[in-house]
Amino acid sequence: MAAPRSAEQQGRDYLERHRLPALLEHLSALLLYHRPERPREFLMAALEQVAAGRHGEGRYPGLMDDANLAAMFELLDPAGQGHISVVQYREALKTLGLSTEGLPPEDVTITLDTFKEEVNKKMLEMWAAY
Repeated sequence: MAAPRSAEQQGRDYLERHRLPALLEHLSALLLYHRPERPREFLMAALEQVAAGRHGEGRYPGLMDDANLAAMFELLDPAGQGHISVVQYREALKTLGLSTEGLPPEDVTITLDTFKEEVNKKMLEMWAAY
């Protein structure tokens, strides 16, 4: 017979089941990036955006627009080759707190257009999970 789970473990299980630690981490990142004068209202608006995005009625909140992604890509491609490696791409995704699942083989190169498209897709997947 299995031992009963402690209240603390039940609490941890609840948080993980609903992905609340990750959600709070993403909301905290939004706060630190935007530094709004009214953080509570900002968080409520961000959660409303997440809800609207889930219903296809708007955009999810984001840290990175296309200009930010282009700047990030340029930092990863200082020689201006027009592409980065999958290893660099994986590290960029980790930095952004995004999934690194389903990446292409390591001998493939990632162009700016692919980088922007795929990062945006992974951001949508992340928010849709909530």
